[in-house]
Amino acid sequence: MPRHRTRLLRGALASLSLLAGLLGAGPSAAAAAADGAPAQGAPAARNAPAPLAAPAAGPVRIMPLGDSITGSPGCWRALLWNRLQAAGHTNVDFVGTLGPQGCGQPHDGDNEGHGGALVTTVAERNQLPAWLSATRPDIVVMHFGTNDVWSNRSPDAILAAYSTLVDQMRASNPRMKVLVAQIIPMDPETCGECARRVVALNERIPQWARAESTAESPVVAVDQWTGFSTAEDTYDGVHPDASGDEKIAARWFPALAGLLSGGGTGEPGGPGEDGAACTASFRAASVWQGGYQGEVTVRNTGGVPLAGWSVGITLDGGARITQAWNGTLEAGAGGTATVRNAAWNGALAAGASTSFGFVATGGSASATVDCTATAG
Repeated sequence: MPRHRTRLLRGALASLSLLAGLLGAGPSAAAAAADGAPAQGAPAARNAPAPLAAPAAGPVRIMPLGDSITGSPGCWRALLWNRLQAAGHTNVDFVGTLGPQGCGQPHDGDNEGHGGALVTTVAERNQLPAWLSATRPDIVVMHFGTNDVWSNRSPDAILAAYSTLVDQMRASNPRMKVLVAQIIPMDPETCGECARRVVALNERIPQWARAESTAESPVVAVDQWTGFSTAEDTYDGVHPDASGDEKIAARWFPALAGLLSGGGTGEPGGPGEDGAACTASFRAASVWQGGYQGEVTVRNTGGVPLAGWSVGITLDGGARITQAWNGTLEAGAGGTATVRNAAWNGALAAGASTSFGFVATGGSASATVDCTATAG
């Protein structure tokens, strides 16, 4: 064969070989070349930049939602924010279309607390979706319904509005987590029926929350009513004063911290993974100078029988428990104590209740009580 034909044949074969190598490299090689990275098997450039680290997870976005109790000025939000920071929950962002209103301490003041708002009106006017779109929360902390009670809206209407808002929250974020308050008591001079109406609403909120809750998007009732005194913890029978703000923040904190830690809510009466839950309610059965007799009712609000329960008690005004019955007393520091079930009253069927009593000296005849359940 002539030499020039041999050279042409060799050149064609070399071109075919190169083309086959490129085709065999596949899209990963092309992508690597486009990114400036060496193809598989090729030596890395000596001064090639290190790959970018994966972006850090953004903060958990928490929306405080409600009326003036949340927003005007809503100083429990400042207390709650600083409790979270002190406990190590620093990667959080309180969100809302409204800004802070003072409160005298540094905090993330963004919120969705609209003074005078009715939850039924917010639902009827479809106001929440725009707030959600602007802020994109992961968790909603909702204390809403006080103005509805004042306006004599029925519990059915209020709970229907709650359901509408939860549906809108899930449309914004299918994994939305919602903490809903059993609202604080109210007893304004101009509304003699309001105290009774609050009780009627609060009695139905835990059952409503359990019906709305899903594994992907839990809805949990948090008891803000028990142990809250309109005489001592509000300045007008409705809005919290400094001690009221402390109590509200203290009730939200374990529920919210539990969600941020990836565990259970930890709030009074909150359902655990095993379905066990309980609530505790306090009343002063008798009061005398220098002391009082307290009575606490424990109720199984979960879906499974309980093998036991314990109640944490924080007494107001520096009072101390000196004795207890129908429970085992474990005194704590600073006016706190824990009472655990006795041998005969720890087992409670779903919906069942029991009670224990105690005598306290000093302070005022009021207390905050939290219940922790143990499944049977």
